[in-house]
Amino acid sequence: MFSPSRRFVFPGALSPPYLCCSKPKDQFDNLEKHTQWGIDVLEKYIKFVKERTEIELSYAKQLRNLSKKYQPKKNSKEEEEYRYTSTKAFLATLNEMNDYAGQHEVISENMTSLITGELTRYVQELKQERKSHFHDGRKAQQHIETCWKQLEASKRRFERDCKEADRAQQYFEKMDADINVTKADVEKARQQAQLRHQMAEDSKAEYCSTLQKFNSEQHDHYYTHIPNIFQKIQEMEERRIVRIGESMKTFAEVDRQVIPIIGKCLDEITKAAESIDHKNDSQMVIEAFKSGFEPPGDVDFEDFTQPMKRTVSESSLSNSRGDGKSEPKFGGKSKGKLWPFIKKNKPPPPPPASASPSAVPNGPQSPKQQKEPLSHRFNEFMTSKPKIHCFRSLKRGGAGPEDFSNLPPEQRRKKLQQKVDELNKDIQKEMDQRDALTKMKDVYIKNPQMGDPASVDHRLAELGQNIEKLRLEVQKFEGWLAEVEGRLPMRTEQARRQSGLYEAQNTSAVNSCAQDRESPDGSYTEEQSQETEMKVPATDFDDEFDDEEPLPTIGTCKALYTFEGQNEGTISVAEGEMLYVIEEDKGDGWTRIRRNEDEEGYVPTSYVEVYLDKNAKDS
Repeated sequence: MFSPSRRFVFPGALSPPYLCCSKPKDQFDNLEKHTQWGIDVLEKYIKFVKERTEIELSYAKQLRNLSKKYQPKKNSKEEEEYRYTSTKAFLATLNEMNDYAGQHEVISENMTSLITGELTRYVQELKQERKSHFHDGRKAQQHIETCWKQLEASKRRFERDCKEADRAQQYFEKMDADINVTKADVEKARQQAQLRHQMAEDSKAEYCSTLQKFNSEQHDHYYTHIPNIFQKIQEMEERRIVRIGESMKTFAEVDRQVIPIIGKCLDEITKAAESIDHKNDSQMVIEAFKSGFEPPGDVDFEDFTQPMKRTVSESSLSNSRGDGKSEPKFGGKSKGKLWPFIKKNKPPPPPPASASPSAVPNGPQSPKQQKEPLSHRFNEFMTSKPKIHCFRSLKRGGAGPEDFSNLPPEQRRKKLQQKVDELNKDIQKEMDQRDALTKMKDVYIKNPQMGDPASVDHRLAELGQNIEKLRLEVQKFEGWLAEVEGRLPMRTEQARRQSGLYEAQNTSAVNSCAQDRESPDGSYTEEQSQETEMKVPATDFDDEFDDEEPLPTIGTCKALYTFEGQNEGTISVAEGEMLYVIEEDKGDGWTRIRRNEDEEGYVPTSYVEVYLDKNAKDS
């Protein structure tokens, strides 16, 4: 039975686990900051590798541009210069630098794929894993806090019921001691006290149960759940550290993998440098610039002490072609042989740039000139350059004649041989096209549904005409080549002919145009000059141009801009002026036009708007 005098005492005070609960919470905050710092370090490293790959790409691009900048242009004079061993070595260096740049591109690609791409994906996975672990930690923390709140609520309820039971007991005892209170009131107070004691007992049982449950949850929280979460966070952080270390190793390995190839590039550059042969280059220069001329013969002593006219020996350089020929008159056409050291007219200074192409480049000199020292003449012989034969060859800014007769024999032979080879290649190309079209025509004949055989006849006819024209060109250049090869050394009177040939090529452009023919023994002949100077009248030059038939007009053109023709062979035009076209642009940027019968020349094609006749277009 319930004893009315029994008083309830609270169980031993439980220390609230706020401190214990706050420690993991603080640790979670610290770990969250640390793991975020680790992710920031990883992203910083990714950014570093990205910038490195950009530098590698930029460096490779600059190396490629540098190599391309110094590569010889196709079909240009630079390409011909790369036949020497030194320039070949430089070209090999440029090619190896191109490959060297390619290895830096490989470094960039490998770093992008093996480091940047992999780490970027790993960072995303790491963020998800970190978020999951800290979510589990917060969930466990919230659960233990909820259990603690339930325990606190149960304890307060138990405490309240105990106090209520104590007050009911005191009231019952007071009523029981009072003699003035009826028995019914006392019974009622006793029943109320028993009810409060029963409620206190129930609250006690519930509190004990909640306390045991909380202790169990708390034990699991601090000894199982939280350690597991911390362990997972630790493993995640260790994997991050290991991963960044592996990426740094890969960073070095990517560079190490291309080192052998870069070493090969450098070895090839060294090999190219060692292949330079100065003797071979010197020999190539000699072969390229040797003229084929032979040194002149000895100059005979001329005795000026005799009052009578001296007799020129046959061995003298000034010996004429016949003994019985009379002295040439002024203005006569040259037929004798000019040798390198014979006194002759000196060419005047070049005309101004604005001179008309029809101006005579050489004028008569005074017959009274002092005799030059032999050393001066020898220097003039060694340094003089072949002159252009005539003003017909001044097309497009002064190009040489078609037969290369302005060059020394050996150079002329090489140029002619090169031209013949080029024409033969063109003929072969045209023949290959003709054969292909012929096969196509046969296919069309056998299978009419594939095409009309007559559709290729026009093109076949064009190819046939082109081949015929090219063959005629080959025959022409082969004739000049045979002429040059027949005129080269290993023939009789070699030195004398070569000296005459060189002097003939160094005469003025007017005399070259007026008379440029070959003597029976293979040398150029012109009228020889004695102590008096020969005057060339302007009529010889004009006659040479009169002999040339004017080109027919093939259309008209309108000047879009004003052009001041200051170079030889050009003509000045005013904006809006209408002129006649006599030769269209051949691909060099110049068009030949005519204003009237006396004025014609070249203007830049971009300065005029050309209207070709229909017949000219068809041709």
